[in-house]
Amino acid sequence: MRHALTAFLAAASLSSIAAAQTPTTPPPQSEIGAAVAKDMDGLMTLYRDLHASPELSLQEVSTAAKLARRLRALKFDVTEKVGGTGVVAVMKNGSGPVLLIRADMDGLPVVEQTGLDFASKVRTKTPEGVETGVMHACGHDTHMTAFIETAKLLAARKKYWDGTLVMILQPAEEVGKGARDMLEDGLYTRFPRPTHAIAFHDAANLPAGQIGYTPGYALANVDSVDIDVKGVGGHGAYPQTTKDPIVLGARIVTSLQTLVSREQEPQDPAVVTVGSFQGGAKHNIIPDEAKLLLTVRSYSDETRAKLIEGIRRIARGEAIAAGVPEDRMPVVTVKDEFTPSTYNPPEFAEQMAGILKAHFPEGRVVRTAAVMGGEDFGRFYRADKSISSFIFWVGGVPADKMAAAKAGQATLPSLHSPFWAPQADQVIATASEAMTVLALDILKRK
Repeated sequence: MRHALTAFLAAASLSSIAAAQTPTTPPPQSEIGAAVAKDMDGLMTLYRDLHASPELSLQEVSTAAKLARRLRALKFDVTEKVGGTGVVAVMKNGSGPVLLIRADMDGLPVVEQTGLDFASKVRTKTPEGVETGVMHACGHDTHMTAFIETAKLLAARKKYWDGTLVMILQPAEEVGKGARDMLEDGLYTRFPRPTHAIAFHDAANLPAGQIGYTPGYALANVDSVDIDVKGVGGHGAYPQTTKDPIVLGARIVTSLQTLVSREQEPQDPAVVTVGSFQGGAKHNIIPDEAKLLLTVRSYSDETRAKLIEGIRRIARGEAIAAGVPEDRMPVVTVKDEFTPSTYNPPEFAEQMAGILKAHFPEGRVVRTAAVMGGEDFGRFYRADKSISSFIFWVGGVPADKMAAAKAGQATLPSLHSPFWAPQADQVIATASEAMTVLALDILKRK
């Protein structure tokens, strides 16, 4: 069986190379690509349903249930409610590697403005009680759809592979909790422990259907940090009787910029952004406190620790300089929703990229720069660094919009934008084919 699969992949590779040399002739579809194309009508129906009915983080009850039913129909051994609303589907097929394939399920508190005829009209309340629309503004609906197709393709090709599939639908990626919650609920002890892990994310800066990969750090540590700036309030006409937390907060904001510009190694990227400055309620009152909300981003754990320590030092130092009493020093709180950086072990990343380059036409697979966005897929590798882990990008920008952006005639919406509408059929088809090809190589029959 192994020789048959090898011959098939080699033929697909040769066909792709020949097609790349003759651009006017469409490349012949591989057997896997043809299977995906045959399923596209059903996949787009699933995608539209998922897109129109998003659920917020930790609330993915209906989403998990409908996808669990599909996995059971494919003869996976399915366990629900892992780490909250997570789903784990296991298929054993002899001895061999254990491959974890992951998709995330949660939507975002965003009011959709794409104009799609199946746009989300869902409204709900956040855990903080804020009424909001809900949208798959990060493309998790494409992730889940491609995940289901990958499960179907692999279940139908068991004669080509040996080992165990552990396919997981993860909740709460957007708040940095889902991977952690599933691990804490026994993902690596209740179920087969993976030797390999793969996932993909749609990309709002790559042409639809193009695959991007990044060896090493691919996505960043993401910390949310609160600084409670305390002062001594009073009348705005008599500032000498106060310790103004607004002025102190402004000093802290300014000094925080030196953490990156003057303390950080320039070739080790970092971001410290103050996203919110809250303080005071009336023109002529100096308040007794203000609050700063920060996002802090880095790659290495060492840089992360250095930035957080620097934030504490600067907040305290500026308060001392302002004459704030010791019992009114700023309080710095690192929020629990920490998302660790995502790391693709370089040798494995290049190996996976090589498989994709051999399968797809020339130019479809490109190396991309690391980004400062966050993605908690990295936790699965951090929990066991013997795992060979790889996450890649699949572009979703339609060709006309990409051309307009390159000509300076349009601005592309980013992930999390209410206007982000990927060319879903290209994302789903490419990702399904790519993940299946990678899985068949990792689990190839010896």
